[in-house]
Amino acid sequence: MSVDVTVLYFDGCPSWQDAVEHVHAAAARTGVQVELSTVAVASSDDADRLAFTGSPTILLDGTDPFAQPGASPALACRLYATPQGLAGSPTVDQLIEALTRGT
Repeated sequence: MSVDVTVLYFDGCPSWQDAVEHVHAAAARTGVQVELSTVAVASSDDADRLAFTGSPTILLDGTDPFAQPGASPALACRLYATPQGLAGSPTVDQLIEALTRGT
C-alpha cells in the first residue's frame, strides 16, 4: 500500500516540520509506503485555491482526514485536537489511524 502525503504549510508557522516528522514515524510504525511532498502556501489566493485551512494541512491521497466542517481557508496556524489537548499537528497515533483507515 502506498499513500501520497502532501503537507501544505506557510512559513509563519513552524508546526509543519513536526507534522512531517510525525508522518514519517507513522509510516515507519505501520509499514505503509508514503510519497511525501511539501507545498508552501504563499498567499490568500493560494489558500483559497488549495482549500488550505491552516498550517499544517495534511492531505492523504488528496483528502484532509482531519478536516473540520465549516473551516475557512486562511494563512494561519492550525490546531489539532489530540488526546493531550490542542497541538500544532496530529499525533503519530492519529496519523497511524488516518494512514490505515480503510485497509
